[in-house]
Amino acid sequence: MSYVRVWIHCVWGTKKRIPLLTVDNKWDILNHIKENAKKKEIYIDFINGDKDHIHCLISLNADETISKTIQLIKGESSFWINKNRLTNSKFEWADEYFAVSVSESQLPKVREYIKNQEEHHRKNTWKQEYEEFCEKYSFAKIMG
Repeated sequence: MSYVRVWIHCVWGTKKRIPLLTVDNKWDILNHIKENAKKKEIYIDFINGDKDHIHCLISLNADETISKTIQLIKGESSFWINKNRLTNSKFEWADEYFAVSVSESQLPKVREYIKNQEEHHRKNTWKQEYEEFCEKYSFAKIMG
């Protein structure tokens, strides 16, 4: 048996950054994502977000890839959101996402960052956060 623990901080947004995550639906959506991930044996340690994007701290197993894991989460959740009419318009996630590895020693800091998304976005816009991520992780600017 192999023992693997790979922590990934993932961020993805709504298509065209439309603010579809509201006070009325955000926690229903986030709780559903976490419960559905559990059924698929995807471990989401922490999840939160703001009006147009979410952050997840995920622990990958040996047979999971980042792209497949995020595809499973995003695809099923957008289907569920639309089926349950949780938004006034068609819900879609953007194709792009960020994913960076996290060391065990940084887990508390990342959890705290994810936990405080609403407070963080009272001071910084999604665009500012995006630019900070691009600079910090040397990503080319790929997301709108």
